[in-house]
Amino acid sequence: MRYIRNNSTDVYYNMAFDEYALEQLPLDEPLFYLWQNRPAVIIGLNQNAYAEVDIDYIQQHNIALARRITGGGAVFHDLGNLNYTIVGRSTDIERDYPEYASHMMKALQALGVQAELSGRNDILVEGRKVSGYAKRVYKDRLMVHGTLMYDVDMERLTRALTPSTEKLASKGIASVRSRVANLRDYLPHITDIHALKESLEHTLSRKYQDEEFLLTNAQQNDISAAAQTKFAMPNWIFGRSPDSAVAYAGHLPCGKVEVHLQIKKGHIANCRIVGDFIGNNPIATIESELTGCLYERTAIEQRLSPINTSHYLDNTPTDTFINLLFNS
Repeated sequence: MRYIRNNSTDVYYNMAFDEYALEQLPLDEPLFYLWQNRPAVIIGLNQNAYAEVDIDYIQQHNIALARRITGGGAVFHDLGNLNYTIVGRSTDIERDYPEYASHMMKALQALGVQAELSGRNDILVEGRKVSGYAKRVYKDRLMVHGTLMYDVDMERLTRALTPSTEKLASKGIASVRSRVANLRDYLPHITDIHALKESLEHTLSRKYQDEEFLLTNAQQNDISAAAQTKFAMPNWIFGRSPDSAVAYAGHLPCGKVEVHLQIKKGHIANCRIVGDFIGNNPIATIESELTGCLYERTAIEQRLSPINTSHYLDNTPTDTFINLLFNS
């Protein structure tokens, strides 16, 4: 794959970089880039910031808060974490998503790490998570990006993230820290994170047989503008935090889903769907369809019948989603 070098450590620029790469770059062939953030918590597209993050702690410790354009759960980044993004055109998401997701697993294996894909979106080594990844579809384009924990500050990670006790209990896990591991422990021949970055870039570019893709100044300026006008703005970061007291929650095939509704005169006046779920397309389409609908099963079934909910909630049929609203 061709590669881009992104040396920014600004979380808002890097979130904008991902969106620009997915939606604007030519993508005549797949591209990848490796990047880092200064200390930051990045929540998934559909998450409620207040439920996932210890806001007081991150503010006191100068840890930035950002929201990405993909689903999944909250992650902690610091300069001991290496991130990767793979983006390209796709005519068959079901075929290409596993292939894109496996690129980093295979690159780690080439470095001698016994990495394996697990669950919806994890890479494990000896049963411990070293990477989480997520995806986003835009028209005929696919992006997969994820983390690689090389030497992350586990104390800060544990304190900054506040996942629900329900999530941890459902997986039989005592704490966040027990689930994760640093790749440094499995790569004694890699001297530091910069050496890891160089080794992975060398492997993924087929020993640099695939050329570097250079961004123009205009493209970099567009990314910088989006970083400031969208990704650094509070309404983007906190905008999916619901204010409704009517909520339905459950674990669906796509992950944890919470549906927050405001119901007035028997109709859904407002709908907000949050959680760590994975999906190809923005959940706002389902939210919009439900808004204004009579809060009654048949009416909701009719309203959602033209929609393939599995495009928004991976592997989740419409009936399964509707059951959440009436069986909680």
